Amino acid sequence: MRRRSFSLGLTALALVLCPAAPVLAQAFPNKSITLVVPAPPGGVVDATGRLLAEAMARQLGQPVVVDNRGGASGNIGYAHVARAPADGYTLLTSYSAFHLGNPSLFPKPGWAQSDFVPIAMAVVATNVIAIHPSIPANTLPELIAYLKSNPDKVSYASQGSGSLAHVGTEIFKAQTATSMVHVPYRGSGPAIADMLGGQVQLFITTPPSVMQHIQAGKLKGIAVTGKSRHPGLPQVPTTAEAGLPGFELEGWVALFAPASTPAEAINRLGAAVKASMETADVVAKAKAAGLEIRYLPASALQEVVRSETAGWAKTIKSANIVVQ
Repeated sequence: MRRRSFSLGLTALALVLCPAAPVLAQAFPNKSITLVVPAPPGGVVDATGRLLAEAMARQLGQPVVVDNRGGASGNIGYAHVARAPADGYTLLTSYSAFHLGNPSLFPKPGWAQSDFVPIAMAVVATNVIAIHPSIPANTLPELIAYLKSNPDKVSYASQGSGSLAHVGTEIFKAQTATSMVHVPYRGSGPAIADMLGGQVQLFITTPPSVMQHIQAGKLKGIAVTGKSRHPGLPQVPTTAEAGLPGFELEGWVALFAPASTPAEAINRLGAAVKASMETADVVAKAKAAGLEIRYLPASALQEVVRSETAGWAKTIKSANIVVQ
């Protein structure tokens, strides 16, 4: 009896001293995961979050729930995730314009980039330089020449101060040494309405917003600002093809977790994103939503954030962009 008790005691001691590391590694995830979308339902960020949630749930074997926390240009959702437990169960569906621009646009956004650790990039959304037919230009070089000959005679639209279109057009102005007047709107809808009416003459926006108007000849598509042509506008060249290789403007959506989230969880989540982005139904749904799948692992995503943040900060400061 004493020998048996001693043997059982050693077994118990071994379990205490060696808490099953393999079991812990395999335990994640063992409950539902929340993807916080820092924007209202609808739009690129929400569409990506829902696409990821459905696909990742299949990969991880646990429910993945979308939690829309819009407001304050994304800052409400970002701050919520920054304060969440670093356990891999509350994730941020991050949009590049918020992630890169808000630290420079807001003195106290309620979060910092250092509050998050990257998981993976999922998709990008390209943009198209659309102009009103009243501008006598049919190519990008012709447009740049016209803008240089008519400084501040052209007004350009954006979805609001500090938006991707605003900062992106300011980058375009800096690279082409041109000058235009900024007219901010509350979203793409009213901006496109004024574009069609000629109140503003240039808008850099996502292709689905203006494709039908370009195809109908009501607007002109000058160049796509991504790495490849858009399938909905196959006749419109990229900026590189049109003679301006240094200018690209793409909005990306990626997943981040609170800082200090265990590497095991980050690796598991990153693998789930990668596998999700490779499934046929996700590829088809992304294409239908006007999104381009572009998976990047955590290390590559971190480099993108580092390099692009510097460019955004420089443009925001030099153009004196403030949130109104």
